[in-house]
Amino acid sequence: MPTLVACLSTGKGTWGHVSKLIETHPWDKIFLVTNEFGKENFTKNSKTELILVDPNQGIKELQQDIYSKLKDKVKGTDVFLNIVSGSGKEHMALLAALIKLGLGINMISLTKDGVEEL
Repeated sequence: MPTLVACLSTGKGTWGHVSKLIETHPWDKIFLVTNEFGKENFTKNSKTELILVDPNQGIKELQQDIYSKLKDKVKGTDVFLNIVSGSGKEHMALLAALIKLGLGINMISLTKDGVEEL
């Protein structure tokens, strides 16, 4: 039962990367950590839940915010993370939140050969 957790934030062309990743793999659940702009402008499918955060808060507050919003939602060992989109601060906070949840994560990306685990 694969679950995708990904940042959906800043970075030219990164929304297309995340969209392709969503479309080309049979995910059971998808959680996209995003901001207000992402919430208003990204077209999600029925398996996708947007996790709204304020990227302007401090890194520890951001990590705690992500942790509290994911703690009862992301379970299991088949969790894949993509951080192509977003800032370093968002990446650090998301990764720290997933580690705090005790999840084993796999990094996944879209490459020239398709979706690949890194």
